[in-house]
Order: sequence, then structure tokens, then C-alpha cells
Amino acid sequence: MADLKFEKSSLIPASAEELFHWHERPGAFNRLTPPWEPVELVSHEGIRDGDRAIISMKLGPFTRKWVAEHSEFRSGESFQDVQISGPFAKWEHTHKMSPIAERESQLTDSIQYRLPGGSLGNLLGAGIARRKLDRMFRYRHRRTRDDLSCHEKYRKQPRMKVVITGGTGLVGEELQSLLSTGGHETISLTRRSATRDDLRQWDPTAEVFDPAWFEGADAVVHLAGENIAGQRWTEAFKKRLWDSRIDVTQKLVTALSSLSNPPRTLISASAIGWYGETGNECVDEQAPAGEGFLADLCKAWEDASHPAREAGIRVVNPRIGIVLSPKGGALAKMLFPFKMGAGGILGNGKQFMSWISLDDVAGAIYHALMTESISGPMNCVAPSPVTNYEFTKTLGRVLNRPTIFPVPGFMAKLAFGEMAEALLLASTRVKDGVLDSTDYEFRTPQLEDCLRHVLGR
Repeated sequence: MADLKFEKSSLIPASAEELFHWHERPGAFNRLTPPWEPVELVSHEGIRDGDRAIISMKLGPFTRKWVAEHSEFRSGESFQDVQISGPFAKWEHTHKMSPIAERESQLTDSIQYRLPGGSLGNLLGAGIARRKLDRMFRYRHRRTRDDLSCHEKYRKQPRMKVVITGGTGLVGEELQSLLSTGGHETISLTRRSATRDDLRQWDPTAEVFDPAWFEGADAVVHLAGENIAGQRWTEAFKKRLWDSRIDVTQKLVTALSSLSNPPRTLISASAIGWYGETGNECVDEQAPAGEGFLADLCKAWEDASHPAREAGIRVVNPRIGIVLSPKGGALAKMLFPFKMGAGGILGNGKQFMSWISLDDVAGAIYHALMTESISGPMNCVAPSPVTNYEFTKTLGRVLNRPTIFPVPGFMAKLAFGEMAEALLLASTRVKDGVLDSTDYEFRTPQLEDCLRHVLGR
């Protein structure tokens, strides 16, 4: 029975050696995994001969492990992974990096594989497998190219040690893997068990934070906080939101300020909820805080980080917009009803949504880490905010589904209470002022391109 074959090549704006090193570094698996794929890395020893990777895959209600062993390691040139056990009857994947010019190379992924079920499995599943591979490697090559282009911009700057609070959350995980593939050392603080060398378990409800966690860090990125859309906004939940942001930030700043050699930079997260309702007006970082609980929360959150400046720390407050990724957040919640053809506009659909891709949130924070001139608020939003009507129709078009089931404003308020008014029905039209003035290059500045990329459509 003949093997099936797949190959994809792309030009990458980096040397073959740097492209190879990118694949060697700890965050590469996460960077290469499409966000729509339900897989998790259980363990990964490296890519040298004999090293193994174990991946947990969800197949409907079931979970299956895929074990691959690396071979044919040629530093700066190529390596191979071969399935030991998993979903394929055979899988041999060769990664090759070929020099084109001093700062340009070609990446080629070549796969020889067989599907389970013998000749009948290959006959019935070949087309489906081919389409899935094409979808996956189109995403992988674009992300690899974008990452190497990003790292190339900061190639001559020193590598840093960065501590990330909330490092296993949606944004923290992407930032950690982006930084690590660029050669930076990262330590992520998480409430989960510390199962990797780059994780440290911490308790954000502790009375004080151990300054030793931050010793030797060049920068701290503070992303920890209760999920703002985790549940209906009762008074008790609003207190949890407040404590998880303001109290934790105050304790963090106290710990950093007590260090004899504090980090040069603190990037402490905020949100575009700072601006409250803006209607059709497009606001930048100079706009005052709006009104309401969310605006008050964001203002107090940012204020809690400012005393770090007295210790000589550069403080940046990324005001993060609606983050788009099928791995979590707003888009993940929308996908099921939209795929079922039950999507529709919220309220009158005229409210502006200031969105940003998950890649660009991580990229913007990386940009702030490496750009000394940035301090204070920094809007993390794409340069093209859209109305809810435009967003709804674009997502329907990308998914090839109708969007004919609107959710009236009063129904949203009945279902979600105060949260609906602040997060779903408020119009917040925000400009990427600081990112634009400091020449940040967006990966996906337009909504449809962003959705097609992250959904593999």
C-alpha cells in the first residue's frame, strides 16, 4: 500500500539557523498548534535524536495520546518526528530549513503517512486528511513567518528574563511561548500545579508576595485577575473582580519595590473598559476614564500599579480590547451558536467593538517590553474597530452561516444583568494611538483576515 504524501514550503524572513533554533525552543509547540485543534502537550523532551513528545488529543468525547519520537537531527538544517503510537497507521514528518540569503530561508514540511483502516481508510479519508493538513500547515507557516519577523525586529536587543503572572491564562500562555521562541527566559506564576520548569505555583490571595519570585527579572508582566465575564455581576462577584485586580496589583508592587535590584519594566494589564460608553467617538490613551463599575475598576487597577515608578520601574498599562481566539474569551463563546446558524446582532448592532487578535495582544506586550519609550497607558486594539452588526456579518460570512437571530438588548440584560450593559451593549470605539506612534506592525489589522486565520477558514 503506497504512502500518502504532503509537502508545504514557505519563505521565512530569518536565517536558516535562527529558524531552526525557533523550533528548538520550549514555546514552539504552542506556537505551531492551531487554536482550533483540541490538543495538549503532555511532555516534550526536545527535538534531538531519541527525544519524545507526548500529545493528548480529543476525538469527540474521547481522549487519545499521540507519541512521537525525534530522529535525523541535523543542527541548523533539519529534524524528523516519527509516530510511535497515535491516530495514524504511519507518520513521518521531516522539518527542513534551507538558507536562501543571509536573513532569509525556506521552511519545508514533508510528511509521509498512512491512515488507519488500510487501503479502504486511505481511499475514504485521503481527501479529508489532505484538507486538514493543508489547513493546519497554512496556519503554522504563517505564524512561523510572523514570529520570526517579529523576533528579527528585536534581534540586536539583549535577551530578557520575564516573570508573567497569570502565565497559564489565555494571553499569558501566548506571551510566554512567543517570548521563549525569541530566546527570552520566562517564568510563569500560576495557581495550577507547577508541572514544567518554567512554572511556579503561587497564591494570589496570600497576604504578601515573596520578593524572591521576582529576583533577577528584567521585567514583570502582570496579567492575573478573575475572569471579568465569568458569571453574572453580583455584588459578591464584583468584589472578587476588584480584589483580584487591585489588591493583587498592590501586593505585587510592594514586593517589586522591596527588591534591591527591581525589574526595569512592569507591564500591568488593564482594559478598554476604562473608557466606558464612547458612542461613535473614537478615543485614544489621552481620554479620561468613563463612568460605571468597569471604568472605576480599570482606573483603580491602573492606579495600583503606579507606585512602582517610585522604585525606578517603567510602568506600562496595556488597555486590552476584545481578544479574538477560539481558545477562549468572547469568540470561543460565540462559535457554537454561530456554527449552528443561530448567531445574530446584539441590541441594535450599532455599538462599536474594539477587538484584537490574541497574537497581536502578545505581540503588543512584547513590543512594549522592547520599546523603552513606551510608558503609561497603551491601547491594545486593532486599528479597525467595527460595529456589532459588522462583526456579526463578518463572522457569519467566515463560517458560511446565516446570522438572522438577533438578541434584543432587554433580553441580554435579563440574561446577564449589569454585565450585559457594560460588555455587550456599550459602544467603545478605541484607537491604537501608542502602538501606531511607535510603529507596531499588526499581524491581522483587518477583522475578516483575523477570523479566517484563527479559525482556519
